[in-house]
Amino acid sequence: MVIVPQTAPAPELVHGPEESGAAWRIIFIRVPPVSDDWRLRVHLPEPGQGRQLAENLTAGELEHELEQALADRAAVSHDEDDVFVYAATRQDAERATELARSVASQRGWEIETELARWHAESEQWESPDRPLPSTSDELAAEHAERIEHEREESRQQGYPEFEVRVQCSSRAQAVEFQAHLRVEGIPSLRRWRYVLVGAPDEDAATALAQRISSEAPGGAVVSTEGTGRAANELIPGNPFALFGGLGG
Repeated sequence: MVIVPQTAPAPELVHGPEESGAAWRIIFIRVPPVSDDWRLRVHLPEPGQGRQLAENLTAGELEHELEQALADRAAVSHDEDDVFVYAATRQDAERATELARSVASQRGWEIETELARWHAESEQWESPDRPLPSTSDELAAEHAERIEHEREESRQQGYPEFEVRVQCSSRAQAVEFQAHLRVEGIPSLRRWRYVLVGAPDEDAATALAQRISSEAPGGAVVSTEGTGRAANELIPGNPFALFGGLGG
């Protein structure tokens, strides 16, 4: 069985057995949600100014100036009143802050800026002055904080943050496996040859995927996704609603 935790929209390629009769490999892949560790958020008070600022920063001479200011190429995104610049270092993010303020000043815009650093273990943007965890205890504390946050999100949403997806080789196989899960007391949702099971947090999803992988039919691929989009189809009254025993 292949278990593929996915924490970003674009999953990596999953390889099955290289030859007939070979044992399936269990592959754990952790995909970082962003490629850069620092984020500048620029808030503008008027709707539409975010789009205008982003266009200014990524157009012609200003784009060249932004590239010159940073050691590595930055990624810029926006909505109507916020611009986000992702950079590799704090120094680069601060340079981008100066450039954004310069552009805003030239146009008479008032802006608010916020710098944040990505903490991979907690999967949160944190204060730039909060140090990254460096000891096993600190890593464990950030991990526990993230798991509790995911569980709380699941409770508030009414559907789970994560899902375990079983890709069966046929529709008939999926129907049979869903019936097996029902007997085991595990609620599930089937979409053609996919069987989906909800989990309130990543740890619960990983444990559930391990269990399901030992029971899934031959040739099935088991993966975890932190999206909850399948369960979202069933609101209200979705069958995943924080069923007991899977939260640890």
